Amino acid sequence: MELLDVSLDAVSAAVVHISQHASPPCRTAFSLMRERIVNGQLHGHLQTRLIGLDEALCGGIPFGAVTEVVGPAGIGKTQLCIMLSVLAAMPESYGGLDGNVVYIDTEHKFNSGRMIEIAKSSFPDVFCNERMVKELAARVLVLQLTSLAELTESLQQMEASISQLRVKLLIIDSMAALVSRYACSFHFLFSSRY
Repeated sequence: MELLDVSLDAVSAAVVHISQHASPPCRTAFSLMRERIVNGQLHGHLQTRLIGLDEALCGGIPFGAVTEVVGPAGIGKTQLCIMLSVLAAMPESYGGLDGNVVYIDTEHKFNSGRMIEIAKSSFPDVFCNERMVKELAARVLVLQLTSLAELTESLQQMEASISQLRVKLLIIDSMAALVSRYACSFHFLFSSRY
């Protein structure tokens, strides 16, 4: 631990502190599946319209579950999230979920122009007029947050009203950015004290 000039106990305490705030408690896959069955959430998926991905996910992004999208920078994680937003907001008659989306943008990468471009090019029959484009844009609420504290506060405020607002999809793009900012600020505060 000479690189940090911090004792092993101090590092262990920091890891525990960060884990408590950034990670959910450990659970087995079996307990999660059993909970989803009991809650009636085991059926239904949001199809991504990417055949290989939908097959790998047994139908698409499962309803009522947390799905983490990972990969190197520039591979298209944000683009996939924007496409999922379009699909969740699109009318059911065209294969969408006909709901609202909360898009939490922690890196200021969300681009409404890109969302409209994706919608028009992927579904030209649906988004062929200005009314449908405006309706899509109105269904995607973008929150730009920069800290875990802001995220926690926002999620707590939304919790009660999320079903009333017909939110069908909640995206956090990117959780890793928030956690790394938190870890860096914690390390800075921690190292300046010792």
